[in-house]
Amino acid sequence: MKIHYPAGVKAPTNSREITSKTKRRIRPKIAVGNRGMAFEAAINATNDYYLEKGIAVIHKKPTPIHIVKVDYQKGAKITEAYFQEPSTTDYNGIYRGKYIDFEAKSTHSSTSFPLANIAPQQVKHLRAVLKLGAVAFFLIDIVKQDEVYLVPATYVCDFCEEKPRGSIPLDEIRSHGYRVEEKYNPRLDYLPILDAHFFL
Repeated sequence: MKIHYPAGVKAPTNSREITSKTKRRIRPKIAVGNRGMAFEAAINATNDYYLEKGIAVIHKKPTPIHIVKVDYQKGAKITEAYFQEPSTTDYNGIYRGKYIDFEAKSTHSSTSFPLANIAPQQVKHLRAVLKLGAVAFFLIDIVKQDEVYLVPATYVCDFCEEKPRGSIPLDEIRSHGYRVEEKYNPRLDYLPILDAHFFL
């Protein structure tokens, strides 16, 4: 069998020449732009696990769009569309008899989480569900540090409304949030944090 190596990778003359260094060089890397999708996929896989085990029912909310143009020559590909209404939060559902509502965000900064990532209608929505007794929070992926934190929505909403600065320092996210450890299955097991800090 002939093996086709990526451009710039020299084919070894025998199997003993395939070193760990070579293996690292030809291992594909996740592009920065795709890390947000990987984070979302990890949350979705976690929620699927919870659903399958009968632990919780939490789903990603579909964002309604108005389709303007479709290219039927390429298999009905949408080429132009608009959001019908401002989005609220990414996920909602039920756990232990409580309504769960949260937003997933990523930051590529090494020092802070920009408030520009949070829309005013999201703060308004979270305030409304909190007032009615919901469990609401943010899952924030600090990409460069490979860390995920569950941060109570109350803290984030207060920061957005008071605006002491244009971004939340990562140190404050760490001190006001709870680290979500990545595992094999479920990938991002955030419900034990809710058990420990929200269901008292």
